[in-house]
Amino acid sequence: MRKIAIVHDWLVNYGGAERVVEELLKIYPEAEIFTLVYDEKKMGKIFPKEKVHTSFIQKWPFSTKLYTKFLKFMPKAFESFDFSNYKLVICSSSCCAKGVITPPLVPHVAYIHTPMRYAWDKYFEYRASSGLLTKFFMNRWMPQIRLWDYVSSQRIDGLIANSNYISRRIKKYWNRDSMVVWPPVDTERLSPNGKEPEDFFVVFSRFVSYKRIDLAITACANLKKKLVVIGSGSQEKELKALAQSYKDADITFTGRISDEEVKDYLQRCRALIFCAEEDFGIIPVEAQACGRPVIAFGKGGAVETVINGKTGVFFSHQTSDSVERAINRFEALEKENPYTFDSDFIAQHAQKFSTERFFREIKECIDKTIIRMDEETTAKQ
Repeated sequence: MRKIAIVHDWLVNYGGAERVVEELLKIYPEAEIFTLVYDEKKMGKIFPKEKVHTSFIQKWPFSTKLYTKFLKFMPKAFESFDFSNYKLVICSSSCCAKGVITPPLVPHVAYIHTPMRYAWDKYFEYRASSGLLTKFFMNRWMPQIRLWDYVSSQRIDGLIANSNYISRRIKKYWNRDSMVVWPPVDTERLSPNGKEPEDFFVVFSRFVSYKRIDLAITACANLKKKLVVIGSGSQEKELKALAQSYKDADITFTGRISDEEVKDYLQRCRALIFCAEEDFGIIPVEAQACGRPVIAFGKGGAVETVINGKTGVFFSHQTSDSVERAINRFEALEKENPYTFDSDFIAQHAQKFSTERFFREIKECIDKTIIRMDEETTAKQ
């Protein structure tokens, strides 16, 4: 019996991309997983070891920690997987997973979270923040990586983007059209609590630089607003030091907390503050599923999930001043009309991004690719 393969960049931490793989496995429970490296301790409960096939890089020392340093070798690693005995290959890719090689009659469908940022539009940003050694290798290797990235994109049979924003980037860098299917959000688990919001704002994120949590901290400190910061990460000390530098700031760090505790904060807050430029951004949808509005950076996936003036407000620049103006505008709209940000309307809007919708749309896209390939094969006979 011929099998189905799901290919993912790496399985070392659980995030939005891994949630997509988890949901794909519910659609195709018989599928096997192929990935660069796999951390069984962190991911074994979600992705059982017996289902996972890893690349030769798995055998390298500290591979599950240093895998991002092995970009030069990733194309060869993914091209080394043999799919001769498979009837369908589905890739979940933000790096090199979409570069696998499949037989001519085996449909290859790729769900693209983003074309490689560090190879294309974010190259100069990554380069500027890198050390001398990293810059040396980026200068030497990145032209080859870009060429491989483009060439490998041309052998995909069905391209699916996780947002219209990413669809435009796919067209820009690969010159390919793509279908759009938003990632799955567990909106059934999240709902409004039916109570009036309490007087605090929330940030919920990994503590890494591009999330720009510092903007929310600075803006709330300057405006004397209470802020609850949920999460952890490499920037934790830096962000806590920033909050402590404001004498009268009311900033609380919760650390990592349970899903139920996160849900409780999202249900009770005045609004979520979201400062990152994300490819899609699941957290703003989760806040809206709880009936709460979002104060978001008006670029990237947020413009597809937040309705300005109805389910939130946007700020136009990644600066604390711009965030402050957005908070003031949000409060002015609330004062002008207490029903501007209607909890039930916001929660209903979030249902557009449900897991059920993802199941239906992703299956339709995959089936369309299979049917098209069958028709093309028949026409040539």
